[in-house]
Amino acid sequence: MTEPALPEVVEIARDLIRIDTSNWGGGKANGEREAAEYVGGYLEGLGLTPEYYEPIPRRTNVMARVAGRNPERPALVVHGHLDVVPAMAEDWSVDPFAGIVKDGMLWGRGAVDMKNMDAMILTAVADMLRAGEQPDRDLILAFFADEENGGVEGSALVVRDKPEWFRGATEAISEVGGYSITVDDRRAYLLQVGEKALIWIRLVAKGRAGHGSRLHDENAITRLAEAVAAIGRTRWPIRLTPTTRALLDGLSALTGRSSDDPDALAAAAGPAEAFLRSTFRTTTNPTVLSAGYKHNVIPETAEALIDVRVIPGTEDDVLAELQQIVGDDIEIQTVVRDIGMEIPFAGALVDDMVAALGRHDPGVPVIPYLLGAGTDNKALATLDIAGYGFAPLRLPADLDFTGMFHGVDERVPVDSLVFGQRVLADLLRTC
Repeated sequence: MTEPALPEVVEIARDLIRIDTSNWGGGKANGEREAAEYVGGYLEGLGLTPEYYEPIPRRTNVMARVAGRNPERPALVVHGHLDVVPAMAEDWSVDPFAGIVKDGMLWGRGAVDMKNMDAMILTAVADMLRAGEQPDRDLILAFFADEENGGVEGSALVVRDKPEWFRGATEAISEVGGYSITVDDRRAYLLQVGEKALIWIRLVAKGRAGHGSRLHDENAITRLAEAVAAIGRTRWPIRLTPTTRALLDGLSALTGRSSDDPDALAAAAGPAEAFLRSTFRTTTNPTVLSAGYKHNVIPETAEALIDVRVIPGTEDDVLAELQQIVGDDIEIQTVVRDIGMEIPFAGALVDDMVAALGRHDPGVPVIPYLLGAGTDNKALATLDIAGYGFAPLRLPADLDFTGMFHGVDERVPVDSLVFGQRVLADLLRTC
């Protein structure tokens, strides 16, 4: 029996998932050139002229410009990234790079972050161009490498070396916004208007090397372990921003509950609770440990990596407090540091995004929020381009969508992809 045809947006997302673009960091990545060439080929099929930029071999970025009816208007950047974090296949119930469709969902690494949005961008533009239509203003379609390593070998190099790609642009839309959450059985959409700052640090502990059988008071691993545990157990205080206050006001209006206790109010958002709570405070999570080379040798040095996400404007204070937490015997090295951002939930583009969602899901409120992670909008901000998260998805109430970012068994409903492609196409026609 013939399998039913999939919507094009699902086919494109599936094809991209099947290109393993795992980014291990430190320059080790797979498949970004192949994914960029796939995207470029699709854009060529729409009559566009893609441009490629590969500042580092096989770390490929691709861009195409769609001419608008009114070229005097500021251009809009619509962008995504083509890399994904690695997936440990033994932990998954499906092959993470097979792009399987089952139970009404597309499964695979990138189904949530962010090959779903890449496919929505491509097919939304295809809908418009195949119908012989033209956007009102220029659209700059950009697909970056290396976002999962902070963009240091992707968007950061593109904006440095190819600023002409973004000529005339003042605004951008990309991932991690526009999706729905369910709050006390009522649906709402989150529109991302800011991002926490990013600081990736390395802890370095020094000790004295020696035989593993000795009584030893200068063990670098012990010192490191104590520092890592202290950071991992630190619970940073709530520090609200204009955006997170607006989020709480929106949740309060939906639930009728007070916004005086942000964590309790976030609990009304069900599976999205942890994602929202991380936006109220700095987070410091240990992610990698490295020490030693043999069972009976005490090493001289031990290291750990910590993922620090900081409320914008508090970066230096947090680094100083981290040094106090670990003590003077631990060296803190900054590996990557990138800006935090916060822009108003206002203006013509915000109105257009809210209206596009309203036409496809009438009467459902749209609430601003601050992303606890980061996107390539940080790089575009260096060109004075204001970035929003708008990857519209109408999701089932019981799906832990935010929990699948970098998680196991990543998947997105087929119906949600179709919805998102339609909303995005609507926006690009009208904004």
